[in-house]
Amino acid sequence: MEEYQTLAYDTALSTLVAVLVYVLLKVSVDGYRQWRARVKVLIVGSGPVGLTAALIAARSGKVQRLVLLEERGRTALLARPQQIALDPCSVRFLLELDVDFDNMEGCWHNEHFFTKVGVFQEYLLSLLEKKKQEMDIQILLGTKFTEEYLKKIPTCELPRVIVVCDGSCGGSSSILGVSSDYIVESCNAYGANAAIERADQRQVPTPEIRAHSLYFDLSAYGVEFSSNNKEGSESSTLRPGSHLKIYGTFRNRYMALACPMSDSKVVKFLRHTPNSSIMRNIFHQSFNAYKTDIEPRVNDLTIHLLQCSRRLFEIMLSHRRVTAAYIEGDNVAVTIEGEAARVLNFDTENIGRKFVEDVHASGQNGLGDTYSDGADENWKTTDLIGNKAMVRRIKF
Repeated sequence: MEEYQTLAYDTALSTLVAVLVYVLLKVSVDGYRQWRARVKVLIVGSGPVGLTAALIAARSGKVQRLVLLEERGRTALLARPQQIALDPCSVRFLLELDVDFDNMEGCWHNEHFFTKVGVFQEYLLSLLEKKKQEMDIQILLGTKFTEEYLKKIPTCELPRVIVVCDGSCGGSSSILGVSSDYIVESCNAYGANAAIERADQRQVPTPEIRAHSLYFDLSAYGVEFSSNNKEGSESSTLRPGSHLKIYGTFRNRYMALACPMSDSKVVKFLRHTPNSSIMRNIFHQSFNAYKTDIEPRVNDLTIHLLQCSRRLFEIMLSHRRVTAAYIEGDNVAVTIEGEAARVLNFDTENIGRKFVEDVHASGQNGLGDTYSDGADENWKTTDLIGNKAMVRRIKF
C-alpha cells in the first residue's frame, strides 16, 4: 500500500514539475517573440501631430526604441504663440493617453479645450521624458532629418517605421523617396485671413468666437447692397452669408473669414478689388462687433497693427497622392501624417480633431499602417469655421 502511495506521489510531483517547466518555457518563448516583434520607430517633427504619434508609440508596447527628431530647438519650439483647439472627441482620446488637462494652461468652453501650441507641446514632451524610465526613447531637438543623418545610422539600428510629421514645408518625405505629388481640390469657398499682435495684452488662451450669416454692406465703395440679403429676408437662405472666426490669445489675435462661392456683387468685388484697405476695414469692423467685452477695440491708433489678406482667395485643399510607402531593401515602412500629408491654404488654426483622429487611426491600425480619408469630403463653408447661428449686417 505504501508503495502505491509513493508511486502516486512521485507521479503527481513529476507531472507538476513538467507543467511548470512547460509554462516557464512558453512564457520565455512568448516573451522573446514579443521582444523580437517590437520595432524601432523614428518620428520626424515634434509638432502636435508628431508628439501625439510619439506618445501613442511609447504606450503601444510594440516599440523597442523610439527616436524623435525636431529641427527647431526647444526654445523656438515651445515659444509658438498660436492656439490649438481640442473638441470633445479629441479630449476623450487624449485622456486615454494620460493627458491631464487640469495640469495644462488653458481654458474650457462648451466642452472644448483651448491652449497655446507651445504649452501643448511642452506637456507632451514632459510625458515622453517620463516614459524614458520604462523604454529607450531619444528626443533630439535641434536635429534636422537629412540624408547624412540617415547614412550615419548603423544598419542594425535602422528604424523599421518612420512617421513623417514635419509640416507642409518639410522635405523629409522626399529624402525617403516618397512621391511629392499633390492633389489640389477646391473647397468651393473663398476666404481671407487676418492677424493682429498687441504687445500690451496678455498671452493667455481664449475660447474661439464664431459668427455666421454675415452680410457686408459695401455701398460706400459703390457696390450695391441687395435688399434680398437683408436680415430676416426669406431670400437670405438662398444666398448664404459669410462666416467669421476669431481665435488665438489676447496678444496674438487671428481672424478667418470664409464664404461660399457665389456670383454675388459683393463676392465678385472682394475677389478682384485692388484696394487692400477694404478687407482691412471688413476685419476691423468685424473684430469690434464680435470681440470679447474685456479686450480693447481696434481703433485708428491700433489699426496699423492689423495684417490681412488683400482680397478674397479661393480656399484649396492639397493632399499627397501617396501617404504611405515601403522601402523594400531596408525593410522600412513610412507613413506621412498631419500637414505633411494634407493642408489648406486657409488658416483656421483649429488643429484639434482632425489630426487626433488621423494619428489615432494609425495607432489602431498598427505601426506602419496608414489612415487617410482622402479627398472625398463634401466641404461646407461652415466646416472651415465651425457652427453657431448668427445673422448680422455690417455696414461700412
